[in-house]
Amino acid sequence: MTALSDAAIRVRSALEARGLETPMRSHNLTTDEQQEQITGLMTQVMDVLGLDLNDDSLAETPQRIAKMYVREIFSGLDYAHFPKITLIENKMKVDEMVQVRDITLTSTCEHHFVTIDGTATVAYIPRGKVIGLSKINRIVQFFARRPQVQERLTQQVLVALQALLESDDVAVSITATHYCVKARGVMDATSNTTTTSLGGIFKSRPATRQEFLSGVVR
Repeated sequence: MTALSDAAIRVRSALEARGLETPMRSHNLTTDEQQEQITGLMTQVMDVLGLDLNDDSLAETPQRIAKMYVREIFSGLDYAHFPKITLIENKMKVDEMVQVRDITLTSTCEHHFVTIDGTATVAYIPRGKVIGLSKINRIVQFFARRPQVQERLTQQVLVALQALLESDDVAVSITATHYCVKARGVMDATSNTTTTSLGGIFKSRPATRQEFLSGVVR
């Protein structure tokens, strides 16, 4: 088992303390064992649907799905994949908002296992530490690579950055299209959903909150 980084442990502990961790149970399966079991289960699903797994177009589908689940779209369930985080001392004394807009994310609805497709905007007020900008994108993408609900995803990114920066002054907004709405059920092809989570002065100071939100809605 891969040892977890200090950043991963800190973030997971913060989420657990806030009741925001994705509902999971522990298991001792290796990645290969997970893939093997999912392959067998997907074979059963496809068989029940009446698909002919002897057809050359379908024969490898269970293995493809298993690999995709474990190594790609649900890889964020394993904190061994938490991104390497670069934090540096705020020697420049930056004290104005740092905002990263239009971070692309693709996640999966935990209710129907279909796609959530959207963008995130993340901001923070530097205090003692500054985080590498690309690390913000990677943190968003890490938590997106799980079965998710958008409200929890938004808060997970917020709490992760608060834990790493040791500051409450973080804000996150996500706007996304949910294919459980677009491609099934009500089948609304044009609606999207926006969720926002604010901490520290983004919540307590109206001017800072407005500055952040004005960058979200353009």
